[in-house]
Amino acid sequence: MIDPAALPALHASHGGIWLREADRTAAVAKGTAIARTAETPTLLLNAPLTGQRLGYPDLNGLDLLELWAFIHPARFLVPTPKGLAEALDLPRPASESDIPELLQAATAALLATLESSAWTEREGGWTAAQALHRLRWPWAPLLAGRIATPKEAERWLFSKLPEWEENPPRPAPRTVTLQPDAVVARLEQLTGAEAEARPGQRAYAAAAAEIFRPRAHRDQPNMLLAEAGTGIGKTLGYLAPASLWAGEAQGTVWISTYTKALQRQLDRESLRLFPDPAVAAKRVVVRKGRENYLCLLNLEDALQGGFAGRAAILAQLVARWAAFTKDGDMIGGDLPGWLPTLFRRNGSTALTDRRGECIYAGCPHYRKCFIERSARASADADIVIANHALVMINAARGRETGQAPQRIVFDEGHHLFDAADSTFSVALSGQEAIELRRWVMGPEGNARGRRRGLAARLSDLASYDEQGGEAIRAAAEAARALPADEWLKRIVADEPFGPVEQLLAAVRGTVYARAADTGEADAGYGLETELAEPDGALVEAAQEAARALDNLLRPLTHLGKRMEAVIEEAPDWLDGAARARVEGAIASLGWRRDLVTAWLALLARIGGPADPDFVDWLAVERIEGREFDIGIHRHWLDPTRPLAQAVLKPAQGVLITSATLKGGGDWDNAASRSGANHLPRGAEQFEANSPFDYPERSEVLIVTDIKRGDIAALSGAYARLIEAAGGGTLGLFTAIRRLRAVHARIADRLARAGLPLYAQHVDPMDTGTLIDIFRDDPRASLLGTDALRDGVDVPGHSLRLVVMEGVPWSKPTVLHAARKLAGGGSAYDDRLIRARMAQAFGRLIRRAEDRGSFVILSAAMPSRLLSAFPPGTPIRRLTLDEAIISVSGQSRAGHGSHAALGHQQFESGT
Repeated sequence: MIDPAALPALHASHGGIWLREADRTAAVAKGTAIARTAETPTLLLNAPLTGQRLGYPDLNGLDLLELWAFIHPARFLVPTPKGLAEALDLPRPASESDIPELLQAATAALLATLESSAWTEREGGWTAAQALHRLRWPWAPLLAGRIATPKEAERWLFSKLPEWEENPPRPAPRTVTLQPDAVVARLEQLTGAEAEARPGQRAYAAAAAEIFRPRAHRDQPNMLLAEAGTGIGKTLGYLAPASLWAGEAQGTVWISTYTKALQRQLDRESLRLFPDPAVAAKRVVVRKGRENYLCLLNLEDALQGGFAGRAAILAQLVARWAAFTKDGDMIGGDLPGWLPTLFRRNGSTALTDRRGECIYAGCPHYRKCFIERSARASADADIVIANHALVMINAARGRETGQAPQRIVFDEGHHLFDAADSTFSVALSGQEAIELRRWVMGPEGNARGRRRGLAARLSDLASYDEQGGEAIRAAAEAARALPADEWLKRIVADEPFGPVEQLLAAVRGTVYARAADTGEADAGYGLETELAEPDGALVEAAQEAARALDNLLRPLTHLGKRMEAVIEEAPDWLDGAARARVEGAIASLGWRRDLVTAWLALLARIGGPADPDFVDWLAVERIEGREFDIGIHRHWLDPTRPLAQAVLKPAQGVLITSATLKGGGDWDNAASRSGANHLPRGAEQFEANSPFDYPERSEVLIVTDIKRGDIAALSGAYARLIEAAGGGTLGLFTAIRRLRAVHARIADRLARAGLPLYAQHVDPMDTGTLIDIFRDDPRASLLGTDALRDGVDVPGHSLRLVVMEGVPWSKPTVLHAARKLAGGGSAYDDRLIRARMAQAFGRLIRRAEDRGSFVILSAAMPSRLLSAFPPGTPIRRLTLDEAIISVSGQSRAGHGSHAALGHQQFESGT
């Protein structure tokens, strides 16, 4: 067997490159490192990141993260040298030059696990190793001889996964009224007997309990808007009455979030409700959209030759994970977020159902399907943890009517407006239209994969019902009018084929003509223009496209009626499995009919009167000058109107809560952004201020001597501020281009000071992994965009400085301009900016002992926006040099209260 100590090991960061060979570690040049890895298998940690540091993105080697994913699937790991050392109980490296030796020691420890009787993930390991050996996985030779050949055939994935059981519908919840003393007792049970009493949390729990009262009025839920400052403890505050009501009423409470981070936090908190993990798994269920879960049929196709090369290796590692996962969630679940990124372009999206092509009971793995298991488990759960989009989509499309959410807690409620805006919008674009064509027609030409058209999915219906079969054929013929493969190339070459491609060509021409008038056509980013006063060519193209879409809608509508008739007739072949498949097809077909109907309504607008309830525009989507989509877009001017109609009014009780629910405004703003103003009786209100001592433990510094647009000065400011804080910095940008420019200028400088720097849109890792790394290393810093403004929860010394490149002004889009006009002009803008500033500031102080600085690099920060910060927070306008002094002092004061973290010890996360 190969001795891991004999393998060379390589580590590269912005601070240097180190190669260990023959028991000796030396600093080497990039060329030497690249050549050595090409000559012989070399130990690496995160090959894509190492390759980026070397300027050689195609770098390959023995990546320890891949080995970890094989040996410990579904087990958390911070993918850094420090994280690896701690996970394997090895000494942490004292300097970057010690990391190659750590990689050798970690390899030895991981390979030794394979021969240990304590290896809990042994099942299926031998079978997977044989498959990976055939795929020439670099690690396969080192596994040979270390995994004992099983005495009996292994129960592997598809035979090992448990089957879900069909349960009778759950009775309607009992009518109960929660007693205040019982709510307080449940809260004390969750917080613990020795927890410090928090009056704000008790008041919050009592207020939240009111949404569980019996509803008194039709179309009017018991609704509460609750702004609870950071530190109140609102999670346990609403879990206390929610869990109490679920137990007494035998009903389900839906808790909806906007970010995956809060979903994970709520899932962890569920162990307070049910300490036994097995019980918690049944009583608390996480629900997400179908596209988040592993599709077993897609995985089987990949394992049987549907994938090749590196993608096939990824499929084998995902199969290892699938045998041990809690719920099959590939996006934010227990699949390591860094795993798909190790395979670069060979991502994991093909292993999920992103096209809505599920064949339901026609699938051989239907009874083991992660998606179906989650849906059924949620019907009997006490608590369902979902997201805003799923709650709204289910309500809007009328799915799962038997378990429509009746008691809902919308946490991160300040995002409800944005979630509704996305859910209830419509876009007729090339990408959307070609997906519809593929859904109807299936594979064309030499297309590979499991994609199936209507004819394949409903073959038994077509053979049984002549009218249904004719409708399927008519739909397939009508779908030929939709864009086909390489549609964008044809449009750019002015050779569109078919009425919808001709419409998109006319849209593109109009956008470029009008954008050129404003001087925006050469900026390299997406272009858009208001759908107003269209020319004759666009109107004529819209009419032809509408006729083509109507020709498609008619057979789809007829097909839906025939399927419903078959359900009623119940022929002999319609057993339980076939019925489930037809019912699933009916739901999927209804979604597509609704989509085409919305497209027709949008096209009717072109050349006709404007609808004041909607904002319509034309767009060409581009990334750095490269076009990738063209379309017509429609959004509600006020998306909370359909939110109120589809979600709020049918519910019995709704709590909308956030630390920044009023968004820097008043309760009228909260009501207008949540849909409460569209309810007959509005909503009750509750407010609890944060218990944190912001005047003592935080400061807002507005730097006045950084010139707008000066990238060199901006970069220097970021570098000096991060150095002053000793890392622990979250840098927020409003433009990816500036983020990349700043990162490129300062990463090497900070690395030489022992301060690792990571960045969204630069480092080849998902956002969740970047946050995990940032949280784990007090000397690391992270640069990001809006996704980090309120999706980051990093308490303690790891985050002690937040730096914003400037005021987060709204992008001047057609949609924003319309809403600004309707919402009061500059006052509308100010409310949005204050909300964003408050959310960003909220990242800084997460616990009572936290301390830090919030820096804005903009002399143009208007004083009227400063009310976004907590009352009493010191706010100063000063020069960069003065800010450096203040940040340094704040960091030293914070370090004193976190001395146990060993701030001075090198803790590399590169």
